[in-house]
Amino acid sequence: MLDDADRRLLRHLQADPELTAAQLSERCGLSAASCWRRIEAMTAAGIILGHEAVIDWAALGYSVEVSLRFTLDKTQARAFDEFLAAAREVPEVLEIQTFLGRVDVRLSVIARDLPHYQEVYRERILTLPHIADVEALMHIARIKTDEALPL
Repeated sequence: MLDDADRRLLRHLQADPELTAAQLSERCGLSAASCWRRIEAMTAAGIILGHEAVIDWAALGYSVEVSLRFTLDKTQARAFDEFLAAAREVPEVLEIQTFLGRVDVRLSVIARDLPHYQEVYRERILTLPHIADVEALMHIARIKTDEALPL
């Protein structure tokens, strides 16, 4: 599906997503037009999903991150759908993951400080539907964050 030139393009895009088409073409040994066509083709194929700004939320005053693991009451047919729809509406929820196993859903939640987290937890999280059990894990340090693929 991908040839060596496509992989080179993706490696460079992962390393520096702000490169212009001209810079990418120079680094990949392609013409600017060829580089642009390949990027457009990979975008159309769903390989490149988009470009995003990565914001340091701690720099904006959010100093608390908590991972919440939920077991849902699965006696309700729409428990997952209703829980996920409600969780998406909580602005402090950065990430939602679902699992097979004892834990059904994990939410990554941020807050400015512990009193703010307590408010979010009591007023927004505990009111989510179909919660059977919840476990909170306080985030201490991020050791590795890397979404780049080994291309």
